[in-house]
Amino acid sequence: MTKGWNLRGSAISLALLALLWEVGVRVGGVPPYILPAPSRIFNTFLAELPLLFSHAGTTMAEVVLGLFLGSAGGMGVALTLFYLPSVGRALYPLILGLQVTPVFAIAPLLVLWLGYGIWPKVAVAALISFFPIAVNVTDGLRSVGEEMVDLLRTLGAREGKTFRLVRLPASLPFLFSGLKVASTLSLVGATIGEWIGAQHGLGYLMLHANALLRVDLVFAAILTLTLLGLALFGGVALLERRFLRWRKEGKNS
Repeated sequence: MTKGWNLRGSAISLALLALLWEVGVRVGGVPPYILPAPSRIFNTFLAELPLLFSHAGTTMAEVVLGLFLGSAGGMGVALTLFYLPSVGRALYPLILGLQVTPVFAIAPLLVLWLGYGIWPKVAVAALISFFPIAVNVTDGLRSVGEEMVDLLRTLGAREGKTFRLVRLPASLPFLFSGLKVASTLSLVGATIGEWIGAQHGLGYLMLHANALLRVDLVFAAILTLTLLGLALFGGVALLERRFLRWRKEGKNS
């Protein structure tokens, strides 16, 4: 019931905002190359759907590849931080430095080194999604109580079996929490990479449309990016419910 009311309230708020926007633009006589009305943006979105889908496919490919590589790297670093703490202490300043460095500062170098294809954007998406996965999985590995580990050891379980039976299940909720953050961040990273240098993708389309004063098309591309972000977040949430069904069943029992 509460969830339904929240969704209804959000829909009403968005509708009111769009209405105020529409009225303000029409009454104020704002030219469309400055701020188009929501109705114009929606019509452009429908009219340019094939073009938007074409560019969205490129951006989505960059995001999925970047998220996969960033997640794999983040999980690898998390295992290193947990099982090899001395190596982890040496790596942590480098990892933290990569995280706090603005991605805008790195993206031009990646374009210079990797060219104008998809790989600079994949690299930016991987770098920006790497840290949430590494931190969350590390916290998940550390969340296991030592009493449970000691019990398994007394029963003769080796570390591999302990990891499979205890540490991995305990880490999964943390992993999916990190993936929810990383999936949206990777979309931001891919778009930033396309702004710096690209020949295709929604970020490239936004810059091209802006140069032509097609602000309605810029907003249509932003709407497409928003829908992609919601789809990514929803996909991770569905996977979380699928793989963590045992947690819900355990709480209900």
